[in-house]
Amino acid sequence: MRILFLSDNFPPEVNAPANRTYEHCKHWVKSGVQVTVITCAPNFPKGKVYEGYQNKLYQTEVIDGIKVIRVWTYITANSGFVKRILDYISFAVMAFFAGLFVKTDLIIATSPQFFTAVAGRWLAFFRRKKWVMEVRDLWPESIIAVGAMKKGKAIQFFEWVEKRLYQNANHIVVVTDTFKKKIAARGITPDKISVHKNGANLELFVPQPKNETLLQKHKLKGKFVLAYIGTHGMAHGLDFILEAIKPFENSHPDMAFLFIGDGAKKGALLEQAARLQLKNAVFVDSVPKKEVVDYLSIMDVALVNLKKSDTFLTVIPSKIFEAAAMEKPILLGLEGETKGIIEYYKAGVCYEPENASAFSKAVHKIRIPQNYDNLQKGVKTLALDFDRKKIAAAMLTTLKTV
Repeated sequence: MRILFLSDNFPPEVNAPANRTYEHCKHWVKSGVQVTVITCAPNFPKGKVYEGYQNKLYQTEVIDGIKVIRVWTYITANSGFVKRILDYISFAVMAFFAGLFVKTDLIIATSPQFFTAVAGRWLAFFRRKKWVMEVRDLWPESIIAVGAMKKGKAIQFFEWVEKRLYQNANHIVVVTDTFKKKIAARGITPDKISVHKNGANLELFVPQPKNETLLQKHKLKGKFVLAYIGTHGMAHGLDFILEAIKPFENSHPDMAFLFIGDGAKKGALLEQAARLQLKNAVFVDSVPKKEVVDYLSIMDVALVNLKKSDTFLTVIPSKIFEAAAMEKPILLGLEGETKGIIEYYKAGVCYEPENASAFSKAVHKIRIPQNYDNLQKGVKTLALDFDRKKIAAAMLTTLKTV
């Protein structure tokens, strides 16, 4: 079996889309599948091409048995809506032309930005192949939720395109049960939609002692560390977190909040921290994938937060699975399906998004030693049930039926 996978994020980028695509494809290659990935020069989230790469018209490499084709795109930082749209469209166009010359039996195109899915749909048409649309985010709904665009004719057009893609795809893979319900509610046959959630690589994310070098480097020795690792974007509500942690400076001087990553709001967050004169917040730029585990080791609690919006009731941030694999309890500022998972496994403490009082109570609760010990048991069970290998194998079975 030969699979052509279109994704504008791929290692050495370390965001959730890149990790999911890479780990699934790696498993499929080990299962005897020939996998080709079309992506762009790695540049997320700063919009700067990684060392060792160039933004060339066409270049290839092999990563763990996966043939990777990198095409030219209009590269921009993860900020500015119009520029990002140009980035998305340029990748879709270039991926389409590159895909015309790749031998394949099945095409997969992954969202959230569905211009990639448009490329997959047209490749399937011209190549006379079936195609699968992987939906990792409900786009354009999510861009309305963060205020990047208001409801209008442009959004109506995007929603029309979105539904046409759902209708045209031979199969749809989604990452949450709620996504399936929402897409089915738009008139798409439920049997056409399969749920394959995110998970963690349990071979990479393994519990280990705290990295002493990093503790010393960031002056976190002896601190109870609550850490956020991921994109600092419009959706993540980290401005609320900075306001909420200010009171802990005096009441809990042994507590530190670590923020690792980059994104559209990183500059504004640094300015906010300076304005608040925060002494208990530490900011670190994005780190290579091999270092993420070391940073996960030094946290005591994984902080997962999103803005308060009905749209985010449907999402499941992949960072909860990686933290769980490292046996780090979750402090969750998110409701909906993710909250259900955390509560079911007793893997963390949840608070209402953008509610400072609820956040404060949750922080105090998760620190209680008996609670903390019990939550560590819960995250361990959660991680075992969301082993990325199992999810990749199940998804491959779905693809073979298509």
